[in-house]
Amino acid sequence: MADVKTSPSDGRQDRIRDRIDVAPRFTDADVIRLNNLFRGQDAAEVVASVIGAGLLGDTAIVSSFGAESAVLLHLVVQVAPDMPVLFLDTGKHFPETLAYRDALAAQLGLNIVNLTPDAEDLAAKDSTELRWSYDPDGCCEIRKVKPLEKAMAGFDASLTGRKGFQSSTRQGLPRFELDGSSGRLKFNPLANWTRADLDAYFTAHDLPRHPLESQGYPSIGCSPCTSKVLPGEDPRSGRWRGWDKTECGIHEAVSPIGDDPANDPAF
Repeated sequence: MADVKTSPSDGRQDRIRDRIDVAPRFTDADVIRLNNLFRGQDAAEVVASVIGAGLLGDTAIVSSFGAESAVLLHLVVQVAPDMPVLFLDTGKHFPETLAYRDALAAQLGLNIVNLTPDAEDLAAKDSTELRWSYDPDGCCEIRKVKPLEKAMAGFDASLTGRKGFQSSTRQGLPRFELDGSSGRLKFNPLANWTRADLDAYFTAHDLPRHPLESQGYPSIGCSPCTSKVLPGEDPRSGRWRGWDKTECGIHEAVSPIGDDPANDPAF
């Protein structure tokens, strides 16, 4: 809202022209500072400090309600029970995933916001609903990337449940990173967690597991593009099997900010 001032001579209110702030929300320097500021703190401490102090501005959780999602959701709702949880309801999820979402929402009292693809986009670009079979990038663009971009317009930062151990393209994942060129921040509280850490947290807090995990699905996305993982494979190797594709598009492969050692992940 624009400021107003009163002219001392005649009492008129002169409107000061609005100025649009086009500066980035966060910069590389902010990312470096945050990663170093919380060096040595465990995930729960970092979440409590960052969210409790409002350091990230308006923030939402982005959750797939996959095999490990319950851990991040439980961590965050202890500090911010009303934080929006953005779920990309692509129309292609396993029924088990939708049931798991609803069960966790009831148990944890989650504030879920279901994001769906634009109906006109679907009609124009995927009327057969088979785009996943010949253009998985295009399918993800319609069903995930665009809906999330639209929703994130109202937020400064997002929380994700990504972990460095999940695949070779996520190794070196920092706790804090810039979200592409948007100037938004991504906060990955569990970046340095191991499978053993996750299992211990599930047990300690009596959290339910995704029903497909025990059937050989350690990473769970849309049903047409998710397959079982063989022993010794990366947990995410069952995603888009046979395609040169490792991410849906809402996340990019991990890359360093620069050559300065201060940009390295700090835990």
